[in-house]
Amino acid sequence: MKSVEIKNLNIGFNTESGFRQALFDVSFNLYKGCMSALVGESGCGKTLSAMSILNLLPKSAVVKSGEVIFQSKNILIQSSKELQKIRGEKIALIPQDPMTSLNPLYTIGNQLLEVIKIHQNLEGEEAYKKALDALNAVQIPAAKERMNSYPHEFSGGMKQRAIIAMALSCNAEVLIADEPTTALDVTIQAQIMNLLKEIKKERQTSILLITHDLGLVRDNADIVSVMYSGRIVENAPVDEFFKKTSHPYSIALLDSLPNNRNRKLDTIKGQPPTIHETIAGCRFHPRCKKCMDICTKKIPSQFSVGKEHFSACFLNG
Repeated sequence: MKSVEIKNLNIGFNTESGFRQALFDVSFNLYKGCMSALVGESGCGKTLSAMSILNLLPKSAVVKSGEVIFQSKNILIQSSKELQKIRGEKIALIPQDPMTSLNPLYTIGNQLLEVIKIHQNLEGEEAYKKALDALNAVQIPAAKERMNSYPHEFSGGMKQRAIIAMALSCNAEVLIADEPTTALDVTIQAQIMNLLKEIKKERQTSILLITHDLGLVRDNADIVSVMYSGRIVENAPVDEFFKKTSHPYSIALLDSLPNNRNRKLDTIKGQPPTIHETIAGCRFHPRCKKCMDICTKKIPSQFSVGKEHFSACFLNG
């Protein structure tokens, strides 16, 4: 069952040199009880796509066209009052850096209670119990005592758990996890990802995982969308994707993974294009080993290459 539908998003920015497009016809869905991953190099448009779900776009951003449908409403045209009801309460963000996402002047308990008061309209003993339940749900030890702790008394992993607890305290239906393990060591990364999988299963929450780590996707996600320079180039169930990787960019990303000690790591030549570069045809063609003449002239459609598996490459046409 779809919880969020992102339909043909075209978003850009007004710059000193004119309008520059950043997202091109971006479409993907989030499903109830499912973890969807959005993968790609830094600057490809992952976070911009994710922030459109909350309508938290930069002031200079311009939505040329497209929709973000949640509960039969287009989030991109809702009023500030309506958005306040959605953000935090219905759709919650787990930010990239847990170290700077909590207010150092207030205890963890105070910050949790504030979120519960704003979004659940609860106070007193009822709010306190809900906050304590949320900390227990994210497996913070000695949760009652930790309610009185300040952020500096928490490790990076504990801070990330506290942020996830804030989302759970409001019973959010959708979690957007923007590189949730980037600042954490490998052991804590695994714990946080296992926690997100438990939340997905037990609460049937929709989770959008923003990452550049295909290893993380392989082990945790259900669906993957690969993004390159503002376009979705491949979309598939995770098992299908890793068995039958189709787009040259996706293949190149996999070939660069350190999964075989005896194999020299491959690299992708060149650099991703900036927002200021105009490229005819497929935006990956200047870096593609399989580039054909048509790739330099036309933008490829999404071709079906398997069950619910689509690839924007003329090799599949």
